[in-house]
This record gives sequence, structure tokens and C-alpha cells, in this order.
Amino acid sequence: MSHELKTGGDRGYLRIATEEAFATHEQLDAIMDLVRSGHADQGTMSLWGFYGTSPSERTTFIRERLLDLGELRIGAMDAAGIDKAVLAMTSPGVQNLPDDEQARGIARRGNDILKAACEKYPDRFYGMIAVAPQDPAFSVEELKRGKEELGFHGVQINSHIKGHYLDEEQFEPILKACADLDLPLYIHPQGLPDSMIGDMVGAGLDGAIYGFAVETSYHALRLLTTGVFDRYPNLQLMLGHGCEGLPYMLYRLNYMHQAGLRSGRYPRLKPLQHDLFHYMRTNVLATNSGLPFGPAIKTMIEVMGEDRVMYAMDYPYQYLPEEVGMMDDLDITDAQKKKFFQTNAERWFKL
Repeated sequence: MSHELKTGGDRGYLRIATEEAFATHEQLDAIMDLVRSGHADQGTMSLWGFYGTSPSERTTFIRERLLDLGELRIGAMDAAGIDKAVLAMTSPGVQNLPDDEQARGIARRGNDILKAACEKYPDRFYGMIAVAPQDPAFSVEELKRGKEELGFHGVQINSHIKGHYLDEEQFEPILKACADLDLPLYIHPQGLPDSMIGDMVGAGLDGAIYGFAVETSYHALRLLTTGVFDRYPNLQLMLGHGCEGLPYMLYRLNYMHQAGLRSGRYPRLKPLQHDLFHYMRTNVLATNSGLPFGPAIKTMIEVMGEDRVMYAMDYPYQYLPEEVGMMDDLDITDAQKKKFFQTNAERWFKL
């Protein structure tokens, strides 16, 4: 790394990290109860059976730092030159819990805990709302409370809801509330549902290495191809990890979607007002969480536009301060770099 990492904008921009995870003790206990009882799905069993029990240095660091909303996290941000962090309850949130009352309580109390941290560090922490999307009515009320009472800046939903997806009719109130409240909707991965996972665990490909992108990009495409953004043209969908690979595939996705529409093969697919290029450039926002890779970021900027791509670290799962220096040295213009690190996040999260 060619330079020292400092906060305060010494390089001409602040660094805002837009996909940073926290957990509550209550949430992790509930997830681990599922794992220990054998009632977790395969994706959760694989991920949290490891992250929740392994004594390795990395997993111990992750568990400790997920639960910290204080000086450890602030110190890590300072050491990496991160000025501000947008925080959300870690995957899978409460979405895989079988008891809806428990899920609602953990989400609501988690939002209150995050609010207290944001009040303690008002210049460093910003919150995204946790909901229990398996209960859409509760989720709508919590979205309103999260914006109007807690002052949060978006909502994170951890992809599938026990194998169901937000384009399904029962979740329409959540989409409508996000649009009405002008809250960006961040779709974050979790373990693949049992209906999709196949032998990914056996192959060692089920989590962040590959399975996350497969399942979350599938979720996003369901939203993009079923008229969600015709009904809610102001709704903003956020995707991490290089927009889950969609910009790279966009030409083929659009071409084959148009072919599928012409064929009439799929009763669920109806003509849209625009092509997929339009929705990706109008309704989708991307972060580079976990992907500090210049060619991928430049591809996102070229395909989606320089106003729609933001920086994220993916703390504490991927905490490598030297990657921040790599992003400082990106081969893009100074104006693009300021948008990437600072002003796009300020605009879309309304910081």
C-alpha cells in the first residue's frame, strides 16, 4: 500500500462503508438454537454451524466484532480510514426463525440496539432497518417506525424468506412501503434454501464463494422481470458483492429475457415498460462489498453509471485495511472516486 489510511477526507473524499454487519446476542442465540437442535436448513447449518462454533482466529474475530457496536468497531474503522459505516443486522437476520413472535421481537429489539449505537456515535454509524418479512404487516409497521422514529436510512432483507421471494404477492406490502417511505431495499445474501442448494455444501461452494451470488442474483432477477419497478418506479434495490455479478451478464440477461417474452413460454413473464438495461440504470444500486477488484468496479460503473456504485467493506467478515488502499488507487477519475466512496452513499441513503 502506497499511503497511510486516515479518516477525515485527506484524499479528497470521506470513506463511507455501506454494507457492514452487526448482531445481537439474542439473534445469534436464536440461530444457534436452530443449528444445535438440527432444525436449521442446510444453508444455515453449513454457515452458522461453522461461524457459530469454530475456535479459529477468523471466526472468533467475526463473532466478537459482530456483537460490538462500540470502541472495537470504531478502532477498526479508524485503522482502515473508514469515516462512516451503514450498519445492518447480520444475515440471516430473523428470516429463518420458525416462531414469528420471536422473530418480530428480535428484529424490533435489534433496531433499538442499533439506534442507541447511532446516537452514541452520530457521525460514524447509520442504521438500516431489520424486519421479519415472514410477517409483512409487522414489517410495514417496523419500516415506518424505523424511518420516522429511529431515523434509519434503508432496510436490509436477507434474500429468501424460507424459500419464498419478495416478488410473491404476499410481500407486496413490503415493496409498497419501501417505495412510499423512499427507503432503499438492500437484498443481502443468506444460505441457499433447501430447494436450491443441491450439493453446493458438499462441493464447498454454498456460501460467499458462490452460492450467495447464485441465490441473491436469482432473487433480484425475479424482481426485475416481474414488473416490480413498473409498479414502483422510484424503488431502489441495492445489491452487494459486485451487484451479485449482474452487470457482467446484463446483455445476455436482457437478450434472453426478451426472447422469453416473445416465446410466450412463461405465463408469469409479461411485457415490461422498459428493458433490463433501463431498470439496472434506474432502479438498481451496487456496492463492491467483499470485492475490492478494480476491473469489476469499473465494469459496474460503465454498465450502471457512476452515480449508482458505492463502496463497502463487508466488516467484520472481510476486514483487510490494505484493501481500502487498493480502492484509493483505483484507476478511475477523481470525481468518480468521490462518488464511489462518499457522495453516492450520501445521496441514496440520505445521510
